[in-house]
Amino acid sequence: MKSNVSKKNEASLPSLPKSPTGISGLDEITGGGLPTGRPTLICGCAGCGKTLFSVEFIVHGAVAFGEPGVFVSFEEKAQEIAQNVLSLGYDLNQLQADKLLKIDHVRIERHEIEETGEYDLDGLFIRLGYAIDSLGAKRVVLDTIENLFSGLPNQAILRSELRRLFEWLKEKGVTAIITGERGKGNLTRNGLEEYISDCVILLENRVANQISTRLLRIVKYRGSVHGTNEYPFLIDTEGISVLPVTSLTLDHEVTSDRISSGVLAMDKMLEGKGFFRGSSVLVSGTAGTGKTSIAARFVEAACQRKERCIFFAFEESSQQIIRNMRSIGMDLQTHVDAGLLKIHSVRPTLNGLEMHLVTIHKIVNEFNPQVVVLDPVTNLITVGAVSEVKSMLIRLIDFLQGRGITVMFTALSLNTIINEQTDEGVSSLVDAWLLLRDIESNGERNRGLYVIKSRGMKHSNQVREFIITDEGLDLVDVYLSPDGVLTGSAREAQQLHEKTGVVLRQYAVDRKDREIERKRLVLESKIASLKEEFESIQDELNKTYVEEELRKDVMEKNREQLTQNRQKE
Repeated sequence: MKSNVSKKNEASLPSLPKSPTGISGLDEITGGGLPTGRPTLICGCAGCGKTLFSVEFIVHGAVAFGEPGVFVSFEEKAQEIAQNVLSLGYDLNQLQADKLLKIDHVRIERHEIEETGEYDLDGLFIRLGYAIDSLGAKRVVLDTIENLFSGLPNQAILRSELRRLFEWLKEKGVTAIITGERGKGNLTRNGLEEYISDCVILLENRVANQISTRLLRIVKYRGSVHGTNEYPFLIDTEGISVLPVTSLTLDHEVTSDRISSGVLAMDKMLEGKGFFRGSSVLVSGTAGTGKTSIAARFVEAACQRKERCIFFAFEESSQQIIRNMRSIGMDLQTHVDAGLLKIHSVRPTLNGLEMHLVTIHKIVNEFNPQVVVLDPVTNLITVGAVSEVKSMLIRLIDFLQGRGITVMFTALSLNTIINEQTDEGVSSLVDAWLLLRDIESNGERNRGLYVIKSRGMKHSNQVREFIITDEGLDLVDVYLSPDGVLTGSAREAQQLHEKTGVVLRQYAVDRKDREIERKRLVLESKIASLKEEFESIQDELNKTYVEEELRKDVMEKNREQLTQNRQKE
């Protein structure tokens, strides 16, 4: 009974006040931002993005949420910080002029510190308190705290002053960020900040296979539920973007709407309607079977429906794809110029898997497409194991399907163990799987297409020959013979043979019809002759019968006449 009451009142419990950071993705995994009026520790090694993280927190607070901020730096001068973030579009000098931001550089010299036990932060408190009060600041950043205590070897004083600093910030009611360098055995060098902070966020710059990946983890967050995984984040010309691990509840909405593959014959193999909107499609096959061509036609058909599309290419540049597709009747440049198609071409080795995922998230959020293509996903194996690629694709599919975006993957098959595992791993995730195979016969290599699976719809179980011409893509029926499937010139020879057989059979039928017609005419002629002969005989018989009857009549009349004559005598 007690548990039921607690569940009933759970919704009415007050939530911890939070200050949004404005950093893409971070507010989602923190459940709204950093704890309001409490200090948050941002720790990590050099170059992991602590200062930029803090600057974004201050700038977004001032610009987007109307909360002025104070940035205290113990390393870089104010002008250096302003110059460093200017390339990201943050004009700190203008914010200072508008009295939304104050940057203060505090210089700490080790030789000036007296180790007499009289070291304290009263001077910093007065300086910082004045800046907060004069600006009406709601946010404060201290970057970095190690420099504040770099000349203080006395651990007892250090711990005491750290606690005083954190308590003072709480009393001022400001939402504070304190940055700290990563220690050897602790999250920070002093090992105390992580325990007295209400929220601790760890930033890492991990290198694997010579590829760097930036990761963020919320180590603790007092009084709030938060994400506990490692989240990749990206630093680019627009600042920091954090990629939350997408939901594993599989509760996204689905639709029964269909979209065309762009190839009419392929749509006919899928109940004549194509793929479900918002589904995932895999096109796999060996090199040269036409995977990219199918993906490009899928994108072109979407653009012709005035839908926005993104083509992520990991092998060819955008100009290569446009040129190559033009040779088979597709003009993708027109759709690029119209703003309906965006081609993003990068080498897989440019970033790690997580960074690729962050980049895809960011571009999709900015461009807002209805269709996305990744060509080919198997190239990602060069920057991660098969299991890691599958994990990435799971999150990507979850993200895209949650937005109702139809995604098509292409995968290269090389008949090796790694690629077979990749095909199986990817194919288990997608809703539809098209397989392209080489069919070699009579000294030719032709293409065959199969629909391995298509969830939620009936689909053809036949093998169709896939052809690429100057006019585009098409599927034709294969021919079966005692020797197997016939494609290419063998199919054409069989078609010619069948056409010849049809002509010969038609000629034989026509000749038979003419023979029958002749026999019919002869028979009708004989019938007419016999009929005429019959009528002639019938006439003769009738003539004899008439004469006999006439003779009888005459003789009867003569007898009657003789009888009358005798009576008169």
